[in-house]
Amino acid sequence: MALTKEFEYDCEVRGPYKTVQVRKARIIMDDGNEISRTYHRHVLHCRTKTGDTWGDTDISGEDASVQAVCNAVWSDSVKTAYQTAMDAQETP
Repeated sequence: MALTKEFEYDCEVRGPYKTVQVRKARIIMDDGNEISRTYHRHVLHCRTKTGDTWGDTDISGEDASVQAVCNAVWSDSVKTAYQTAMDAQETP
């Protein structure tokens, strides 16, 4: 009996600010047969605000396929539009 763990990633890009929804599947295999599959979901936005400062979201810990999607859809104009919209929602 040889147990192994594999991961699969699915991404979906949503909305005008290209929010990336990530689904990570953890698959447990026993001698090549799947015996378990669990999912974890999370959402990535193109910009992150810390205090009063905006910066690009750190995606270095994401799978290479997720990074490729983010880098493809997060243009400078999308980042600027997202930041402007979020700042407009803040109350003084």
